[in-house]
Amino acid sequence: MELIPYIKSKINVPERSILNTVGLLNEDATIPFIARYRKELTGNLDEVEIENISDLLKSFAELERRKKAIIKAIEDQDFMTDPLLSKLQNSDSLVELEDLYLPFKKKRRTKAETAREAGLEPFAKIIMSQNGANLEQVANRFLSNEIKSTSDALEGAQHIISEWISENPYVRQKLRRLFQNSADIASKLVKSEKENPAALKYKQYFDWNEPLKRIPSHRLLAILRAESEGVIKLKLEVDKNEALRQIDNVLHIKNSSAAKYINEAIEDSYKRLLKPAFSNEALSEAKNRADEDAIQVFAENLEQLLLAPPLGNKRILALDPGFKSGCKLVCLDENGMLLHNETIFPHPPQKEMTLAIKKIRSLVNAYNIEAISIGNGTASRETEQFVKKVPFNREVEVYVVNEAGASIYSASKIAREEFPDYDITVRGAVSIGRRLIDPLAELVKIDAKSIGVGQYQHDVDQTRLKNKLDAVVMNCVNRIGINVNSASKELLSYVSGIGPVLAENIIKYRSDKGSIKSREELLKVPRLGAKAYEQSAGFLRIKNAKNPLDDSAVHPERYSLVNKIAKDSKTALHQIIGNKEVLQKIELSTYVQEDLGLPTLTDIIKELEKPGLDPRSKIKVFQFDENVNTIKDLRTGMKLPGIVNNITNFGCFVDIGVKESGLIHISKLANEYISDVNSVVKLGQHLTVTVLEIDLDLKRIQLSLID
Repeated sequence: MELIPYIKSKINVPERSILNTVGLLNEDATIPFIARYRKELTGNLDEVEIENISDLLKSFAELERRKKAIIKAIEDQDFMTDPLLSKLQNSDSLVELEDLYLPFKKKRRTKAETAREAGLEPFAKIIMSQNGANLEQVANRFLSNEIKSTSDALEGAQHIISEWISENPYVRQKLRRLFQNSADIASKLVKSEKENPAALKYKQYFDWNEPLKRIPSHRLLAILRAESEGVIKLKLEVDKNEALRQIDNVLHIKNSSAAKYINEAIEDSYKRLLKPAFSNEALSEAKNRADEDAIQVFAENLEQLLLAPPLGNKRILALDPGFKSGCKLVCLDENGMLLHNETIFPHPPQKEMTLAIKKIRSLVNAYNIEAISIGNGTASRETEQFVKKVPFNREVEVYVVNEAGASIYSASKIAREEFPDYDITVRGAVSIGRRLIDPLAELVKIDAKSIGVGQYQHDVDQTRLKNKLDAVVMNCVNRIGINVNSASKELLSYVSGIGPVLAENIIKYRSDKGSIKSREELLKVPRLGAKAYEQSAGFLRIKNAKNPLDDSAVHPERYSLVNKIAKDSKTALHQIIGNKEVLQKIELSTYVQEDLGLPTLTDIIKELEKPGLDPRSKIKVFQFDENVNTIKDLRTGMKLPGIVNNITNFGCFVDIGVKESGLIHISKLANEYISDVNSVVKLGQHLTVTVLEIDLDLKRIQLSLID
């Protein structure tokens, strides 16, 4: 099996695109760089398609490593044959490889191994030959000190036959398909958990049965969590008679004296060896699929959160709300630098409302505050209502921001390094303020798993989750582009070709030499060589640079082309930028070259029309219903404004300002069948929802988007 045919068999992408993309990946080109600046080579593949090829490249390498290990192990035992070698070399599946290797794999001591040591393998072969011999008489030839009776000989031979059946690749193929397509997953309450109040959240799974093939990912993960907590017991079942029939079909059992013993061996093999193995395998595969679904949901949510609208460089007063401990307040300049901090106590028990109003008015004037950012945690609604009562001398917009993960950041090494002289309350408030200025720049400092926009993120494969979320962050950072002179070390480290070491070197260079004046100057940063420059330059912006292209997504390798376009248009470089009238008249086909096609040329013209344009939408002020503050204020049929704060496969959660988020089930998103929640709503979207049901005891709110 060759690499390119292997990848081609898994995805529907032209062979040339695969070949060139693999070549770029092997040269350590990053996915954002390939997607943006090598469109002609890839056939205009997007980040998702390139990521798929990258994943398959890794899978193929793993497959080849395993092949070599298996081939060597079998050769070391002198059992290799040409047909077996051919099957191993042409296999494109780890599962198939392991099936082929199973008969040669070193095992713990088994009943079959004990029988072989007693000399019963020839007898097992006689039984399997189905030649009509009197097996009880034949069994007498195999009696020994270990085998004292014909029944012992027959039983031992059957153990060997059971193992042969379990290792037969055709049997395994049939049963694997049966379990994949027909297995039911069933759960039962553990009797000792019957009186456990904590088990009630899994009540629907106390007596549950469902086809494994059709179980939604979120339900499977919930059931597996319930099992891991000891609340329920799980089992997988298929039709036993059908399983035995399929084994019979492979073995071609004749109507002979051996049939009885072979059928007994088949039943033993199925019950003792095959059923447990394929139950575990089918459940593991279903768990992998569920993990993939959950990780994809998390990735889509994270991307939407990272690309949330920024307010931009404004002076911010940020509040981390609280009751007894007060509201931590910080003032930030337009770059998010801390100017002032203190604590106010507008809520009970202190209820220093007048003093708090006076303080906020004073700070807004003293620091020229342009907007106020309030965290959406405890006391958020009360703090928002209090702030809106403050009589400012000018318009100051008030925003409530998602503070998920702010406490993680405030206690992190990153926060301690940034604010060594301040405690976690100040750091948390700063994070809340900076999320309003630029959500992406602030959220990259937090472990993505802690942001809280996924489902069952602690139950899925953690390595796969981290790799996926890191890829999402990297793609988002590079899609936006960053200011090299103001970006944090964490933000810089996600830029294509940079990483943590070069990010630190850029920060130190800025500190020692002052702001970087041009992209070309990046080559003076220690250890930032030609390769890193190629991969990163297009994503790094230099504000107020001598060359205006340094503040655009045009790659330096295309500067000469842009200069030629400007010259041919009889327009100065700085005058052609943003000049749609001139740019739209350019005949792009005249600039097509062997390594430069219309996709890249089109990108360049779009960028020149609006250089450095932030693709994120504009932020909007949102207001909750002022008459609804707690779940007790809700009534069935109410229509309320809300913000989508989490999306799952089964629906979305909406913040309606009562602390507990309400659920819009997928069936209540539209008047038609919906398979993808993201096709209807997005994270952070403002909605008007209808209250369907309120459960005060469980604090659950059911909402609808259908009028």
